[in-house]
Amino acid sequence: MTDAVIGPGKAITLHFAITLEDGQVIDSNFDAAPAQFTFGDGNIPEGFEQALLGLKVGEHARLTIAPERGFGMHNPSNIQVLPRSQFKDMELEPGLVVAFQEPGGELPGVVTEFNDDKVTIDFNHPLAGKTLIFEVEVKAIEAA
Repeated sequence: MTDAVIGPGKAITLHFAITLEDGQVIDSNFDAAPAQFTFGDGNIPEGFEQALLGLKVGEHARLTIAPERGFGMHNPSNIQVLPRSQFKDMELEPGLVVAFQEPGGELPGVVTEFNDDKVTIDFNHPLAGKTLIFEVEVKAIEAA
């Protein structure tokens, strides 16, 4: 057991689970190999990373991540109505994820409703506006 704590300049190995407040599991690796990342490398959202500060090897914690610190708040301006003609060869259904080519790469959007003229697409992250429970078990902390 070392005195190392999670913070900048550390490589961290951990098991994690992300669940909604109702208990629905979004992601978990407790049944698989632990994840590894270097603090500050951008592999996990900053709000999740900040919640890990100060944890030690062997600690098991349940951390609540507010929407502002997770995937952001749901933004109504990220909902766009597009002409149905842009989707003419597609079978549409609510919940369908469609990838749009943007200058910076692909942008996924979710079909929320449609008719013969228009299609409403929500470009918010699916976890936007949701409070998340971030459960972690720290396996190792090393100098990065």
